[in-house]
Amino acid sequence: MSTGLMLWLIPLPPLFAFALIVLGANRRNGLSTGLALGGAGLSWLASMVVFFRVIGIEGLSQNPIRLAVNWIPTGDTWLKIGVQVDPLAAVTLFFVAWTILMIFIYSVGYHNFGQPKGDRDVPGLPPHGATVTDAHGSHKVSSIEPMYARFFAMISLFAFGMYLLVVSDNLLTLFIGWEIMGLCSYLLIGFWYAKDSARRAAIKAFMTTRVGDMFMMLGLGALYSLTGTLSYQDIFGNAAVMHILTTTMSPVFGLSWAGFIGLLIFLGVVGKSAQFPLHVWLPDAMEGPTPVSAMIHAATMVSAGVYLAIRCFPLISAGWEPGGALTLPMLVLAAVGSFTALFAATIAMTQNDIKRVLAYSTISQLGYMIAALGVGAYAAATFHLVTHAFFKALLFLGSGSVIHGMEHGVFHTGEHIDPQNMFNMGGLRKRMPRTFWTFLIGGFALSGFPLMTAGFWSKDEILSGAFNGGHLLIFGVLALSALLTAFYTMRQISLTFLGKPRTAAAEHAQETALTMTGPLMVLAVFAVSAGWVGIPESFPGLGGVLPNWFEKFVGTMVNAGEAAPAGNSLVPLATSLVVALGGLLLGWLVYRNIERADAADPMAEPLGPAFVMCRNKYGIDEFYQAVLINPARWFAEIFVYKWVDKGLLDGILHAIARLGVILGGGLRRGFDLPVVNGGGDGIARGTRELGENLRPIQSGRIQQYMIVAISVLVLVGLVFFYLVFQA
Repeated sequence: MSTGLMLWLIPLPPLFAFALIVLGANRRNGLSTGLALGGAGLSWLASMVVFFRVIGIEGLSQNPIRLAVNWIPTGDTWLKIGVQVDPLAAVTLFFVAWTILMIFIYSVGYHNFGQPKGDRDVPGLPPHGATVTDAHGSHKVSSIEPMYARFFAMISLFAFGMYLLVVSDNLLTLFIGWEIMGLCSYLLIGFWYAKDSARRAAIKAFMTTRVGDMFMMLGLGALYSLTGTLSYQDIFGNAAVMHILTTTMSPVFGLSWAGFIGLLIFLGVVGKSAQFPLHVWLPDAMEGPTPVSAMIHAATMVSAGVYLAIRCFPLISAGWEPGGALTLPMLVLAAVGSFTALFAATIAMTQNDIKRVLAYSTISQLGYMIAALGVGAYAAATFHLVTHAFFKALLFLGSGSVIHGMEHGVFHTGEHIDPQNMFNMGGLRKRMPRTFWTFLIGGFALSGFPLMTAGFWSKDEILSGAFNGGHLLIFGVLALSALLTAFYTMRQISLTFLGKPRTAAAEHAQETALTMTGPLMVLAVFAVSAGWVGIPESFPGLGGVLPNWFEKFVGTMVNAGEAAPAGNSLVPLATSLVVALGGLLLGWLVYRNIERADAADPMAEPLGPAFVMCRNKYGIDEFYQAVLINPARWFAEIFVYKWVDKGLLDGILHAIARLGVILGGGLRRGFDLPVVNGGGDGIARGTRELGENLRPIQSGRIQQYMIVAISVLVLVGLVFFYLVFQA
């Protein structure tokens, strides 16, 4: 089978799985599991075949493998859609396929397949557990998710949307996949729809990302109107088209059309990848099941935003030369990305919910990628996208495993605690060893632990790109963000796994099934080894031992060659070592001795109001509530509904109705009753009187009737005879 045809087939198995589950298998959990895993497995297999076929092709960036078909007629031409694989699509397919497959397998254990139905479980709420009786007596165990098949149907559609986005050869079908994922995020964040917090989080995610999507649509519309196409090759691979977009000025801020469209598309990225100020939806997305969190934060949704930014880098960087001054769009990316990285990291270090720490960590790491693009470190941004997908999927799935283990302890002890609060944990390394070691690897990768983890190599590349490009402020902000990242990661590991159990539930926590920890072990391998393909050749000692395959493969996507100027300075390397090791050590020193679940956070007193401000997320949500949501609600409920609709419009309608009643009454009294009714009644009376007057002649004698009839006939004949002869 040709590579182009296989690209067409990659997104289809999850789509078929979604359709079959919805139409026929929705009441059969085993069949739903098989269909979903089968779909994910087939897409994974096809993705691996495509990846290993194309990685050795020379000149793939300039001549990608494409297969397009006519779709919509546009006058004398056709709007074509198709599939394409180039170095960026190939590496994205690789991590998307692996993370999606691991998340699907993990979901089987997470939703307790094979466990009994819960005593009080209802659709729309998380399982409450089931009471079973065995040799050990009557006790409570985890119960299967009431909407098990529904979950696998939705997550299969989610996977289809991401695969479609990656293999598309144009921005239109990319946008279709983008919107499919937006719908799925709404459905899956609000999967437990009977929870008010889940419903609100789903609406928040949907509405916030729609803000970004609106700007993205404007950018795509402008791009199509100027070029007549949305195909990557016809735009980014066409020097004449790019020259026109770069040299033609738009009416906004003196930007070229390339820069203006690049900014509009970036605003779509801000929404989807949760960059400040549209970051507020992502932490609330934790209301969905943990596999959904992993899908959104690692495998699909936010990765799609960064993928789009990387894909549209030629527009964003139009007119820029490596080593030269940054363009305005690049400055915007660098500023927004670096600020988001630091902003989210400060919030993550104060959160107690194990998943919310990771949520803000994701926002911070996405900021890293955007900042890297802003300073021109194209390959470094792509490299961190790949490595981050592996270790963040590992961490989210690991957090779900921790929560599952804690819930077992809650069932066993009957203790009423929050199983997601890290202060209620402690000592889990002994109770859950597989989860501990894999989570430790993921946490060290996130922190950039030197040499041994993939996160170190990709973060070091970003810091090098910022420093060697002369963007010292960006470099300083990202370095500080990396320090805080290592700090809150070690805080999370210490509170969760180290020390002694701080609750009875933690003391009775239990390691999760192999269906959950197996994917963790696979992802842990990638969290370590994925960095080996991008070791810089200038790295002291190790450079050149393994070829820097990633930069050579993906870096060719940038026509100008290497996006970020190369350099041999040891400052970025030394900074990476100091911030990673220093942050981990500081986090361990501060949080190693927490002994009680109700203990105050050790950082609360030293930081004072700053700690409270970070824990309250800088009041951004409350600010939006006060400035945007409440006024919009007041405008809708009071101004539009109460004043305009009920007061003005209903008042006008009621006045018209009252006027109609008055006019109707006047017409009734002045015309209807005297004229219409009077005339009708008069005719009726006249008819009756006439009938009464004629009644005496109705004798009932047939001879009289014959005489009258003959007389009338003779009279008519005479008249007729007279008229004929007169004529």
